[in-house]
Amino acid sequence: MAIKSKKLRVLVLGGDGYLGWPTAMYFSNRGHEVAVVDNFNKRKWEAEVDAEPLMPIPSLQERIRIWKKTTGKKIKMYVGDLCHERFVARVFDEFKPDTIIHFGEQPSAPFSMIGNERAVETQVNNVVGNLNVIFAMKRSTPNAHLVKLGTMGEYGTPNIDIEEGWLDITHKGRRDRLLFPKKPGSFYHLSKVHDSHNLEFACRTWDLAVTDLNQGVVYGIETEETKMAPGLHTSFHYDDIFGTALNRFCVQAVAGLPITPYGKGGQKRGFLNIVDTLRCVELAALHPAKKGEFRVFNQFTEVFSVNELAETVKEAAKKMNIKATVKHIKNPRKEQEEHYYKPVHTGLPKLGLKPHLLSDVLVESMIAKIIEHKDHIEEEIIMPRVVWEKKKN
Repeated sequence: MAIKSKKLRVLVLGGDGYLGWPTAMYFSNRGHEVAVVDNFNKRKWEAEVDAEPLMPIPSLQERIRIWKKTTGKKIKMYVGDLCHERFVARVFDEFKPDTIIHFGEQPSAPFSMIGNERAVETQVNNVVGNLNVIFAMKRSTPNAHLVKLGTMGEYGTPNIDIEEGWLDITHKGRRDRLLFPKKPGSFYHLSKVHDSHNLEFACRTWDLAVTDLNQGVVYGIETEETKMAPGLHTSFHYDDIFGTALNRFCVQAVAGLPITPYGKGGQKRGFLNIVDTLRCVELAALHPAKKGEFRVFNQFTEVFSVNELAETVKEAAKKMNIKATVKHIKNPRKEQEEHYYKPVHTGLPKLGLKPHLLSDVLVESMIAKIIEHKDHIEEEIIMPRVVWEKKKN
């Protein structure tokens, strides 16, 4: 499908984050007018749980200055909390976005499972912030399109094929179309489910237009824009709270530590390259949902088990003369380790997504980047510190 040439006014919520900052640069680089919103809670949470990124990250103000110096393009910045209704209303009234890209939420399942306080903090931050966004849309930009980051984790691992957001059912001789049943695995994933239901209600009731991107696990460090100048890089987490399995495995290989799948390692998940994440968001933005439509895309390109990831990293490390071993450890999470997993993902390919698939070459490039910053690796933050269910003595 051909890409429309329309220039957008893009508001990126969570514009200081792992995905938010590359997304802001991506749209700015293509001539769209971009503004970012952040309250830097993620940086605060990282400090509180000792989860510093592998490569130090400049302030958002400095990143924006570097971007302007490098490209001549401006990115506007708003500093504030999405949970503050008046702040959100002011941003929407002032910037008048036609496209809102919503990454502005607490993104970690382990963080949400630390305890009572973190679970509440996660759900209040995510659900209340999202509600303020849709109310601001209703008041100030009712014709705008919201592209919201959901997660494949909302579905869990049901013993049936996972459809793309919706399920056609027949029950006692009657038919209906309902949101696909959700079985989330953490208080973080539950917050995303609440978001999805609130968004669907807003579309049905207020005629808003929303695309919910149920995203798989994202991997990768670099995009076209992050490589333009020093200081434009995005965060790379390898810790047990904000890091992903692939990142953690690559760091373990470089550090000479065993690669540690949780439990049996049979857990299957959808994955995609960060470059494809940016493309998916662009495709959704350039081909918006209709007014009143709650559109769901399952955003991933490949499915792997944790064991397959571990072996991929081990083999890539071997090609770089790094001897890596795999050692299974007790699973800190309460999850199925062997299960059926067949999710549908047709919407984004129909819009033109051509995926960059995981390969030894890509893993080798990640390992090479980690080697450059090997001295920054903190081994004590890699192994799991959060347990879903503590056993009673």
